[in-house]
Amino acid sequence: MALDSSEFPVQAAPFEQPLTNFAGRLKHGQVKVIAIGSSTTAGEGGIAPYPQRLLADLRIKFPNVEIEVINRGVGGEDAPLELKRFDHDVFDLRPDLVIWQVGTNSVWQPAGPSFADTTKDIREGVDRLLDAKRIDVILMDLQYVPAVLTPTTRKKADAMVEAISQIAHEKGVNVFRRFALMKGWHDVAKIAFDRMVDPGDDTRLHASDWTTDKMTWQLTDAIFTAVNKAPHDT
Repeated sequence: MALDSSEFPVQAAPFEQPLTNFAGRLKHGQVKVIAIGSSTTAGEGGIAPYPQRLLADLRIKFPNVEIEVINRGVGGEDAPLELKRFDHDVFDLRPDLVIWQVGTNSVWQPAGPSFADTTKDIREGVDRLLDAKRIDVILMDLQYVPAVLTPTTRKKADAMVEAISQIAHEKGVNVFRRFALMKGWHDVAKIAFDRMVDPGDDTRLHASDWTTDKMTWQLTDAIFTAVNKAPHDT
């Protein structure tokens, strides 16, 4: 079931754009989602990753539709490497919706891609997705965890979150605002990082099973609401 608003006073921000292509394919009884990104998408530490859970959750929301969620996550990557995989891992599969989880490794990895290269390639990637004309796009921003909240990473994390939001606004695509959602859980709902972060992860970077489960429900609800905003004649 979805999160109880009395237990969680902070909910994910709704998407600003309708998922028009996704909604249209739902009416035909078949949709395909590609999840591309890094370790959050691929899975880490034996925790079932969000794409696997998203498939189950979407099937609950849309019980009479054939739904496919394909996981194209590769741990440690960010936009420059992920963009190189777009032809094979995205376009060749002809998805109706692409969820691109991006930005974390540029902030967290000391030798990761630069901020400039990452944001440039996010822009290029979104343009390429939109040029396909039949793909809805959701960008998923950073996780709010201790590894990206250190004195050396916090300013970069805030800047990356803002950059992703600005790109999405300019291009007219959606953002799943994971950073703000998890920050609200921690600051408002008083959920401890010990619960939000994988207890087996010494880097304090990766989300726990609990967080991954709750986050996926929020994503599913946001998708469901955006589908209902789509034009009825799609």
